[in-house]
Amino acid sequence: MASPLKLISHKLCPYVQRAVIALTEKGVPFERIDIDLANKPDWFLGISPLGKTPVLLVGDIPIFESAVILEYLEETEPKPLHPADPLRRAEHRGWIEFGSAVLNDIAGFYSAPDETAFKVRTSQLEQKFARLEARLAAAPWFDGERFSLVDAVFGPVFRYFDVFDTIGDFGILADKPKLKRWRECLAARASVLAAVSADYPALLRAFIDRRNSWLSRLQARAAA
Repeated sequence: MASPLKLISHKLCPYVQRAVIALTEKGVPFERIDIDLANKPDWFLGISPLGKTPVLLVGDIPIFESAVILEYLEETEPKPLHPADPLRRAEHRGWIEFGSAVLNDIAGFYSAPDETAFKVRTSQLEQKFARLEARLAAAPWFDGERFSLVDAVFGPVFRYFDVFDTIGDFGILADKPKLKRWRECLAARASVLAAVSADYPALLRAFIDRRNSWLSRLQARAAA
């Protein structure tokens, strides 16, 4: 009998969302356990060497790091989300790493302490999305008709912008029609929708408020 799966999670973590989307797409049952990363329980620190989410517990064996979790699920569960061709599979893995770099820039964007740093981060993000626009098939997914792990990675990326767009128009995704179509398709995908709770937007806005960053100030002005 297969070992039960438990996904140790944080409600805002985009890397957790990747794993949830992959598990959902594959139809794999799992239990999700949310923790507070600002007050990590001792049992979590005992299974997460890096102190980060997600962690997938397979029985009593912890698997940490989202990329490793995704690959484990590809190797052990049905309904593969990677391409069958080794070269295309390698290319997709590269774009998954690119997605992680985009998330790092997003963290810099919402944490930038002043307008100068904020503009630098905005430019970096716009340039990365321009690269993505040039590669994208978006018919309707990253590489065409088949939903892949790259799509699972970028669903959480675009979810940030659902909140950012309520704060201001930063031009990051402007004039990128393929990205617009892809974003809309991802936003309507059942697995992407189910990867977060209904209070995600409010939680993200509260998180931004606590950054005491330039974006925090812009959000306060937008709400005034």
